[in-house]
Amino acid sequence: MRQQGNKNDFGMGGTRYTRNLLILGDALETLRKIDDECVQCAVTSPPYWGLRDYGVEHQIGLEPSLEGFIDDLSRVFAELHRVLKPDGTLWLNIGDTFTSGNRRYRATDRKNPARAMQIRPDTPDGLKRKDLIGVPWRLALRLQSDGWYLRTDVIWHKPNAMPESVKDRPTRSHEYVFLLSKSEKYYYDWRAVAEENGRHLRSVWSINTRPYSGAHFATFPPDLVRPCIRASTRPSDYVLDPFFGSGTVGEVCEQEGRRYVGIELNPEYRQLALRRMKTAPEVVAYGTGHV
Repeated sequence: MRQQGNKNDFGMGGTRYTRNLLILGDALETLRKIDDECVQCAVTSPPYWGLRDYGVEHQIGLEPSLEGFIDDLSRVFAELHRVLKPDGTLWLNIGDTFTSGNRRYRATDRKNPARAMQIRPDTPDGLKRKDLIGVPWRLALRLQSDGWYLRTDVIWHKPNAMPESVKDRPTRSHEYVFLLSKSEKYYYDWRAVAEENGRHLRSVWSINTRPYSGAHFATFPPDLVRPCIRASTRPSDYVLDPFFGSGTVGEVCEQEGRRYVGIELNPEYRQLALRRMKTAPEVVAYGTGHV
């Protein structure tokens, strides 16, 4: 539904929207078309660097250098910073990886065959073979230098983490979720996410991975998204995910009485997201030939 709307509606290209949206297109190009300060919160998990080739032109995650990957995401989040309301926040999930040793592939892990891939970037300058790269913190500190307030790091502990065949380090069973804000003071409802005993929410969340049926393995679970949305939005607020994937953020928004805007470049994931939603969103196509 489109109308003149009010300050709580979503604006793009001179049009105000009042319902959920799935926008087909490139994240950066689409964000550039969104009105200033019309989104309360963003929750997202961008593609991880050097993890998978999704077979889509202009995808983020296969940049030949770590600096290029960080630069690409920095540009996306600069536009997201602009479209957030002054008291808005960003919850950012990003995973880490190890250097490739300049191998152009990653061999199959017998305990996790999905780890195999045929395209891998070179080892970043200054790092060595087998180094943990530290991608999450490199990105978080870059965003901090770009003007974001880096408010906290949340440890997403995965009790059902995939086993690994390595014998010279512990199996990794966590990822990071960063809370960043646009301003020094921002909306955060601590009561909405208080623990059962009334204690403030802690910064280690133990949440099992739970891939959506038929989705790519990178999907993040609804229970990871839920506290982000509850803490940072009010009913009917807009939540934006510029890397919508299979639509976890949209699903949780439907359950929590929030509105959502999802941006997705990959046609396969758009269809997954549409099948997942209980109420069909309005579908809008934007971008520069990427649809």
